[in-house]
Amino acid sequence: MSPTIRSLVRPTDIGRIALGWGAFGAVILAHPLLAAPAPAFVLIVGLCAIVAVILVCAFGVVKQAEALAHRLGDPYGSLVLTLSIVLIEVILISAVMLGPGEHATIARDSVMAVAMIIMNLVIGLALLVGGLRHRGLQHNRTGTSAYLAMLVLLVTLAFGLPALVGVDGAFTVAQEIPIVILTLGIYAFFLVRQMGAQAADFTEVGAHSSADAGHSRASSTTGILQTIAAHRTEVAVRLALLVVTVLPIVLLSHDMAALLDDGLGRLGAPPALAGVLIAAIVFLPESITAVRAALGGEAQRVNNLCHGALVSTVGLTIPAVLVIGMLTGQTVILAESPANLLLLGVTLLLSVTTFSARRVTAMHGATHLVLFAAYVIVLFS
Repeated sequence: MSPTIRSLVRPTDIGRIALGWGAFGAVILAHPLLAAPAPAFVLIVGLCAIVAVILVCAFGVVKQAEALAHRLGDPYGSLVLTLSIVLIEVILISAVMLGPGEHATIARDSVMAVAMIIMNLVIGLALLVGGLRHRGLQHNRTGTSAYLAMLVLLVTLAFGLPALVGVDGAFTVAQEIPIVILTLGIYAFFLVRQMGAQAADFTEVGAHSSADAGHSRASSTTGILQTIAAHRTEVAVRLALLVVTVLPIVLLSHDMAALLDDGLGRLGAPPALAGVLIAAIVFLPESITAVRAALGGEAQRVNNLCHGALVSTVGLTIPAVLVIGMLTGQTVILAESPANLLLLGVTLLLSVTTFSARRVTAMHGATHLVLFAAYVIVLFS
């Protein structure tokens, strides 16, 4: 029997939504107080309150995402969470660009932070805890290879080329147009293949037998449509709950940026640290889900969540900011510093090395965590 809306929406879900949106409303009302030079005590209390609300809402997002993943199966379930968060991230960066002030490097700094957090911190932690519990995790090497191939290409287009052929670190308009077309084109092709003929390449090892693998590839799209039709009430309700719960996380993260800028300025910390902290908060729900998947032995789901999130981030964010830059006449600086380009290159090389193994272990996770520590050192240098 199909579940009713009342059985799907728990009091805790309503409580999280009310807390998130109530906190956002409170922040709006407190803007005059926060806009003034606030005392250090007010900054600390405000930051702690916002982070606490974000954490509570994040667990609500994780709950709905895991329920959808269970109902839809991978890669569709993981893709729901990935695209919902990435699209909101794109909207947030676009809003910052269209706001007052100069934000020529906001896309570059944000995507760089997301890349290092996801590919080194989150994946490193997931492989470490999963490897320690299960003595190693098996992943679908064909699907993982597709993710890494996309990342090598997209990172090169986004950050490598403007450093070599751009003007002062930015593409010219004549260069931006083909870059946008190429990026969106390859990303769209990747999604079509991931959700269609190659869907089985993004499932857990052993999820399909070799006898029915071909049938699974051929009928994956039909199967997911039938699943949605059969459980349309549950899918619709959980999607709505996920979006309504994740929105306050991103909106509060945006407001938290002002407090962070003020606080970090007083402490003399590097401005890029604010971007790192906001990226960590925005992708917190996905990070929590990835670590829990690793603890459950779901190595491919870790890949779908982490690598899939970064592919979507670069594939959607870079074209979006370039188009906004062209329409508004703003300069979009994408070229990275030599130190960050080195870290990105080493991260991709390490990822290819890690996931070329049939079984990833805690040792692999530890190396990614050390590389993230090196990124933090560069950040404060």
